[in-house]
Amino acid sequence: MATRDTDVFEAARPGLLGLAYRILGSRADAEDAIQDTYLKWSAADREDIVNPAAWLTTVCTRKCLDMRRAADRRRVDYVGAWLPEPIHTIAEGGAEAEHMLASSLSTAFLLMLERLTPKERAAYLLHEIFEMSYPDIAEALELNETNCRKLVSRARDHVERSRVRHVTPPERQDQLLDAFQDAIMSGSAARLTSLLSEDIRVVADSGGKAVAIRRALHGVEEVAAFLSQGLHRHWSGLEWERTDLNGGRGLLIRMDGTTVAAVSFGYDQAGRLHDIFIVRNPDKLARTAAVAVQ
Repeated sequence: MATRDTDVFEAARPGLLGLAYRILGSRADAEDAIQDTYLKWSAADREDIVNPAAWLTTVCTRKCLDMRRAADRRRVDYVGAWLPEPIHTIAEGGAEAEHMLASSLSTAFLLMLERLTPKERAAYLLHEIFEMSYPDIAEALELNETNCRKLVSRARDHVERSRVRHVTPPERQDQLLDAFQDAIMSGSAARLTSLLSEDIRVVADSGGKAVAIRRALHGVEEVAAFLSQGLHRHWSGLEWERTDLNGGRGLLIRMDGTTVAAVSFGYDQAGRLHDIFIVRNPDKLARTAAVAVQ
């Protein structure tokens, strides 16, 4: 492939990866979709491609929707709660890009997208996150523009009702993270409880491949006891690394250098901790290197 054509693809890669990850909820699957897109790009006749960026987005979107159908069938047999694969994000483009990642890559936002149909999810992402025109969305999804507008409208209503795209300031996230870590390390949740939403919940994803809670925990009392007692026993002696996960402050927990848990958080509009998401499935912890996404 000519250098120029490779450069065009590499320039589009962060956006394609961001789109694929948001549709699929898996970095591994997203990277497979990007590789398939690259192979099709390599074999395509350039004279037939008027807009390379739109062409690449269309090919990637269609591949992701095909993969999504297969993933949904596999998920029927998934053991316990399912959470998106955590992704260590790098924002390119300054404060505005960081804000966009924080609002559109959070675990809470991705879980909300799971409640949409695949085409609603794709249409919403293409229009609201990647600012794609309705004619291009219609071509990508093989629908007419009217139907695409309806898909985006329905999806937007769901997103607005769920209130998952607000962004909690980093300094507030750090304060909550300090209190979270203190509760587990000290065995006392006194400092943390006042920072928790009344309907705080903890969800853990092990895929049946690691020890983890099988049901979601709800409420300040139950969650505080789990952190200060259960996780205190298991995590207080392990290695902790603070890092950016899914656009916000998060944690990687390691034992003898191996990542055994990734923790991300969700916040309510008052800046209180509303969700604690714990990924324990080793398959989802295999890729913790940072990656640039849009």
